[in-house]
Amino acid sequence: MRILLVIRSVDPNDGGTVEGFKQWSNIFRAAGHEVEVASMDSPEFVSKCAFPAKVFAMGPGWGIYGYTRRAVPWLKENRSRYDLVIVVGIWQYCTLAVYRAFAGTGIPYALYVQGMLDPYFKKRYPLKQLKKVIYWRAILEGIMRDASAVFFTCEEERLLARQSFFSDQAHEVIVPSGTSGPECDTATAAEEFLARFPHLRGKRLALCLGRIHPKKAIDVLIKSFAQTLAADKDWQLVIAGPDQIGWQKELEAMAVNLGLADRISWTGMLKGELKWGAFSTSEIFVLPSHQENFGIVVAEALACGLPAVISEKVNIWPEIERYSAGFVGEDTVEGTTASLRRWSALSAEEIAATRSRGRKCFDEQFNMDVTGNRLLDIVERLARPSPRPDSSSPAAPSLEKS
Repeated sequence: MRILLVIRSVDPNDGGTVEGFKQWSNIFRAAGHEVEVASMDSPEFVSKCAFPAKVFAMGPGWGIYGYTRRAVPWLKENRSRYDLVIVVGIWQYCTLAVYRAFAGTGIPYALYVQGMLDPYFKKRYPLKQLKKVIYWRAILEGIMRDASAVFFTCEEERLLARQSFFSDQAHEVIVPSGTSGPECDTATAAEEFLARFPHLRGKRLALCLGRIHPKKAIDVLIKSFAQTLAADKDWQLVIAGPDQIGWQKELEAMAVNLGLADRISWTGMLKGELKWGAFSTSEIFVLPSHQENFGIVVAEALACGLPAVISEKVNIWPEIERYSAGFVGEDTVEGTTASLRRWSALSAEEIAATRSRGRKCFDEQFNMDVTGNRLLDIVERLARPSPRPDSSSPAAPSLEKS
């Protein structure tokens, strides 16, 4: 089977969306399927991004929407080579381009919603909501109706979507998401992390890893840290992630006003062994997000036995509560403060037990070895049954040279 993954951008700074597609690509290829990716990036940008599959750059796409006139012609020219198309980014041009190229051809396409129908966005960006209502009624509702499947990562996400936009004719499918644990030696990775940030050695670390964005509620985390763990000089808050919108300066000023200037470490984006080293040296992982479709970093933390302190807006909170793998609270200062106080009251034995339950939660719910088999079963049933073109057929034209 040959699968085409379509995405707005393969920029690793986009976080979980790109990381998730990388994981999917690895799963499909390990099962013997061929995987290619089409993005709205420029060829120059794609050449700088490491992705475990061939990427065809159809851009550069215009603005956040990612419009590029090259997308539909390329997709139409190459569509017969694919048995299934999966596109992520329902509010972006890549979804409309796939619809224009594949609708009515008999080649199935699936939409990966990725939390983009969450009612949080309706509340957070009311002006954008008006544009979305128009776009939904004019374009997107029909695209979802005609799709072979609309993918949700969990039941919580599917139910939340119905509070925002909903098509009762859509073929909804729960596609379990997962990730892989560390493939490196975690002790070595921890030492590498501490060598890079020596002032953290010997500290009790509360880690928040992800984009520095208001959706992640990092301002809530800083205020809650000030009211709880900061009272103990051994605690240090580590905020690791790219500052995509220039919010970090405002957060640093907040930390100064709260007397936390030297109690928060801003590491920037961590990759590879440095990322796993951060997980391995920390005591808790904290993510009080206002909206989180899945939260792949939460699963990665659990893979390292790192308990999770999250908000109920992180859609995998039911699993965290069911396994007692951390604490769940409201996405407010009060809610996060209560969770951190509960953590600080635990004994050493209770902390060890929570770490063990976190690892069990990962192994049974989010380990890619488990979720990957479920994903493969869904994808293989969706793909068209007709034989794919002979492997000797010409490869897709490289847009990098056009």
